[in-house]
Amino acid sequence: MASSAAKLKSAAWVALPTVTSAIAYGAYKFDLNVAELVKTFFTGPGKYSRIIALSLVIINWKSLPFTWTIRVWHGLIGILYFQKFHKHTPDKLFHPVITESHVALLEVDYNIHKSNSTYFADLDVSRTHLVSHLFCRGLHDVATNAKTKLVMDPSDPSKPAKGKLGIMLGAVQCSFKREIKPYAKFEMWSRVLAWDRKWMYIVTHFVEKGAVKPRSWDGKSFGPTRKSASVPQDWEKKVHATAVSKYVFKIGRLTVHPAIIIDASGLLPERPGGWVTTTENGAAKPTGPVTGGVLDEPEPNTWDWKRTDEELKKGLEFAQQFANLDEMQGLFTGGEEGVLGKFGL
Repeated sequence: MASSAAKLKSAAWVALPTVTSAIAYGAYKFDLNVAELVKTFFTGPGKYSRIIALSLVIINWKSLPFTWTIRVWHGLIGILYFQKFHKHTPDKLFHPVITESHVALLEVDYNIHKSNSTYFADLDVSRTHLVSHLFCRGLHDVATNAKTKLVMDPSDPSKPAKGKLGIMLGAVQCSFKREIKPYAKFEMWSRVLAWDRKWMYIVTHFVEKGAVKPRSWDGKSFGPTRKSASVPQDWEKKVHATAVSKYVFKIGRLTVHPAIIIDASGLLPERPGGWVTTTENGAAKPTGPVTGGVLDEPEPNTWDWKRTDEELKKGLEFAQQFANLDEMQGLFTGGEEGVLGKFGL
């Protein structure tokens, strides 16, 4: 219930001012006696039915209308505008963020476990937390590109690219391994998998809550850590599902190379030749070469561009297989040789 309470608190943090203002104005406008209404609700005829209904609403707040919007925008606005920007170094680029959640009753299907379709709504929230936190500095610079001039207009390289910052989801694939029971708590561990000239790929693991603890926290402490040098035995059995998503960053209609945002967030070590080697037609160009931070002779066991490149190539091996699914659009024939039937609810 601690996770549920935390999420409810987060939702209330965004919605409470608006709801309170609306209720106060309504009470003033229509001269309502709020205290009397509350008393009647809890003590008047039919009170048990109302209390049960209210309890169900509170317990299933996660599935209420507009809750998804509140959860996503809380992660986006709350992190980008109400928290200090992090000072993570390049060795933290592939570290995950953990988003806690639970299975609400209205998410349960006829097999009495979390419906597969509901995983994607939770993925939206977890990805938002990762991108908003890890790339907060880069996203802020792109959002204020007219001032920062981080990205130049390819049609006129002397001027900054114009348009609003957009973060678009291109595709999601989820592999389901083990069911999640009703009201069970779980964690989503999301991290950067890889990126190419257009897409940033994010991998998310749905894990049983508390099954695996991190060895350490990169910033302030968010809870207990693991003391042992290895993960618990059979920890793979605690993973409910694994998902891969891909994002594209835009300024107006122009595509922004992911490395530009990563570098502006202070997460790329300097690399000979830079991280942006080519720019496709229509892609927004950086002001200068994206080379990363200061290039020094790396000390033993320190994180340099080679280690970032190694992780990038490792992730791209999986990301490329995911990207190949786009080619299946060409398999659509439009029923050229016939259609079995047409159905609806």
